[in-house]
This record gives sequence, structure tokens and C-alpha cells, in this order.
Amino acid sequence: MGNMGQAPRRRVSVAAISALAAVWLVILVGPPAALLAQRATWLAALERPEAQAGWDEFRDAMRAQTGREGPVQRKVPKSAEPPLRVWLRDYVWLAIAAWIVLGGTLGLCTAALIIGVATAPAGPASAAQNQAARDRDHEKQNHRDAEDAEQRGHGG
Repeated sequence: MGNMGQAPRRRVSVAAISALAAVWLVILVGPPAALLAQRATWLAALERPEAQAGWDEFRDAMRAQTGREGPVQRKVPKSAEPPLRVWLRDYVWLAIAAWIVLGGTLGLCTAALIIGVATAPAGPASAAQNQAARDRDHEKQNHRDAEDAEQRGHGG
């Protein structure tokens, strides 16, 4: 009785749900796998003396600009190593965990929205069907109101 005047809900196929799950897994696992695959190469490049010399040169330039007047006050970075090297060496697992938690949650919510939209009723019921359903509801309510008034009139 609750579905009168409504279009039937569509079903999502197992293949569509499987495809969504596969895309979600690729998005979830792909970037961390690519990061881990490139990590050793990047660390090797950052271990070279030229990279350290570039970082030392940058720190010296910041040190020279710390006491000057101007619109921007510079601070000398405290790390003796380039930040990317520290991040790749010490914090990459934290970044991967954050990606999995946040990306996984966002992916699941997105999949739930997609499935919700895909299973929505096929289309709006016609105006005539909606009006007929409203008329039936009003008629039933009027009948109940009349019964209630009659019972109150008899002291019941």
C-alpha cells in the first residue's frame, strides 16, 4: 500500500557493484604502490651530494635574509636534511595509512551515493497517478475523521 503511485525501484547488477569495487581498490592501492615503487629512486637522488649542497645553499640564503627588513620575515629551516628526504625516509608509512583511511572512506561514501542514485525509482509517477493517490489518502482520512467524530458523539 505504501508504494501506490510510485515508480518501481531499479536494481543494480552484481557486475556494476563489482566494477565499482574494482575501481575503488585501484584508486586505493595504486598511488601507495606507485609511491613505494618510486621511493628508492627518489631517496637515491636525494642522497647525492648535489641535493645536500642545494639544500645547504637554500638554508644559507634563508640565514642571510633573516635579519633584513621587508614584507616577508624569513626563518632558517632547522633540518640539516632536505625535507623530502626526511619525509620519504621517516613518514611515508604515515602518509600511506592516511591515504588508505581517508581515500577508502571517501571512496566508500562515493560508491554508496552512486548505488543510491542507480537504485532510485525509475522515474516520477504521472501527475494523474499522484493526484489519485492523494485523493485516496484524503478520502481515507475523511472516513477516519467521521468515525472519530461519531465515537466522540456516543461518549466512546
